[in-house]
Amino acid sequence: MSFAQINPRLLGFDFDGVIADTAECFLRLACEEHGFCGISREDITDFDVEQCLDMPKETAQAIFTSVQLDSIGTGLKPMPGAIAVLGELTEKNPVTVITARSLATPVHDWLASKFPPSTLPRIHVIAMGAHDEKSHHIQQQQLQYFIDDRAETCVHLSKCGIRPFVFAQPWNENRHQLPVVRSWQDIKTLCQ
Repeated sequence: MSFAQINPRLLGFDFDGVIADTAECFLRLACEEHGFCGISREDITDFDVEQCLDMPKETAQAIFTSVQLDSIGTGLKPMPGAIAVLGELTEKNPVTVITARSLATPVHDWLASKFPPSTLPRIHVIAMGAHDEKSHHIQQQQLQYFIDDRAETCVHLSKCGIRPFVFAQPWNENRHQLPVVRSWQDIKTLCQ
């Protein structure tokens, strides 16, 4: 897969589904704490999981709330390669993470558990509480590119003059005509 090179200083990142493997955590907690076992990542064909899984909306919301409030305690893992590539990127440029989560502290705590203290000041986290407001924050940070796993967000960003990359996940397949990154190796290649 070939990409045009971009300046990593102009690139922002979503947190859940891009940096953090929220799907793995959701599926594990669904089974261990709620008895919904046998669900795979590939079964999540819609960003709104209650649209594609036979699970009450309240249960799905309870799981996501627990992950958002206590990312460390729920065992949220990084996406493969995310820590290494973000670490490399922060050596040369600050990194901006813009999440639809409403609270930044659990994200900061999680990042502090994964990165050395010297790296943390180079990672700027904005928790804005709504998917559809990301364009404002991206533009405010003077970013030109953004990587997100929610196809609808990426389509919206594209309409706002921001160049999105969709981080490939089962819930965004066949929902857009935008550039895709499939791994953190792709992201590293994009930024070299």
